[in-house]
Amino acid sequence: MSQINIRNLSNENDDGSPEIVGVSTFSATSFFVPPKGTTAERPTDCEPGSIRFNTDTANLEYYKGDTLGWRQFELVTSDLGGGTGSNTGVGARGLIINGFNAGGNQTNTIDFVTISTLGNSEDFGDSTIKTFGDASCASRTRSFLLGGSMAAGQSKEISTNVFSSKGNATDFGDLTDNNYGNRGLADSTRGVGMGGEGPGPSAGQNLIEYFTMGSTGSAVDFGDMSNKKIGVFTAASSTRGVIGGGRVAAPETAALYNGIEFITISTTGNSSDFGELTTATSGNNSGVSGNSTRGMIVGGYDYPVNAPSVGYFNNIQFITIATLGNSQDFGDLLAGRSGAANCTSPTRAIVGNGLATSMTNSIETFIITTTGNSVDFGDTTEARRTSTGASNAHGGL
Repeated sequence: MSQINIRNLSNENDDGSPEIVGVSTFSATSFFVPPKGTTAERPTDCEPGSIRFNTDTANLEYYKGDTLGWRQFELVTSDLGGGTGSNTGVGARGLIINGFNAGGNQTNTIDFVTISTLGNSEDFGDSTIKTFGDASCASRTRSFLLGGSMAAGQSKEISTNVFSSKGNATDFGDLTDNNYGNRGLADSTRGVGMGGEGPGPSAGQNLIEYFTMGSTGSAVDFGDMSNKKIGVFTAASSTRGVIGGGRVAAPETAALYNGIEFITISTTGNSSDFGELTTATSGNNSGVSGNSTRGMIVGGYDYPVNAPSVGYFNNIQFITIATLGNSQDFGDLLAGRSGAANCTSPTRAIVGNGLATSMTNSIETFIITTTGNSVDFGDTTEARRTSTGASNAHGGL
């Protein structure tokens, strides 16, 4: 039997709908059906705490108020990593992978941090080859490193690590071609790579490619971005991948892109227009930065010929992944930097390594669900630039 216990029912709302005062108890063995509709049909005149089902994203969402808007309900678990035995429950773990060090050499160093705990990174293992400018993506259990620039030429290798176990990377498969300066994103099933310089110095490429993370193998064609570009930012929910910013690979002094595009990860096809960045940037975060609701655009740079008073950016921008539109201001980093590695949990972003006036090993952090400036987190094991990051708790999961 189902019952509703209501202390008072009155017709006092402005729209004529009834207002329920007191505690309402729904008792049944069946189900409760909330209002539903598309993202475009979201109401804007509702009370904070209102609940609906979004038919575009297949998620239950709630209204946080006029400024914050609609947000998805998220499952947060302390047992991330998917290991067995003593390796279960590693928490939200972030990897900071490879990069170019102050000695002028590519590295194969992998550091890790526990995202919920401030402190220095620790050694995790080594990548299969020494590279910088790689792309990365991750499932709940594995990280993936895509391509990168070696001492001689570019790589097409895809390698992988298991989050729950420290150790060296192993070979997984290959990209469709050698690549550097590309970027990656993922949902829980597919890893997606896009952009980059491609084989040999060029104006870059607009290729999007994907692979299935659950089984070893090589990437195949997904579609194309609107432009050939390098150094874009990426963000993802469980359904949508977002790509933005970047520049052509040559000449390096060319103007930056401020366009934002998106793909539906579970399908194939070309990207579609999403909006624009408030500040055009390139060489910003490498590694998906954001949770399932917000995508973060962190730092970056422009060449002095284009912006002589700017150089390295310290600004943080954000987008709402489910809603087409332009980026908004979030706050500032402690200092401008480009080529930083990013990794995230559902609540916290990590920004490690990078380049400004010199290479840095500092790690900063900020809370994704609010707005504001970053704070100090700790240090990595070595100062590097153009590292990449991956986590077992990013927005695509």
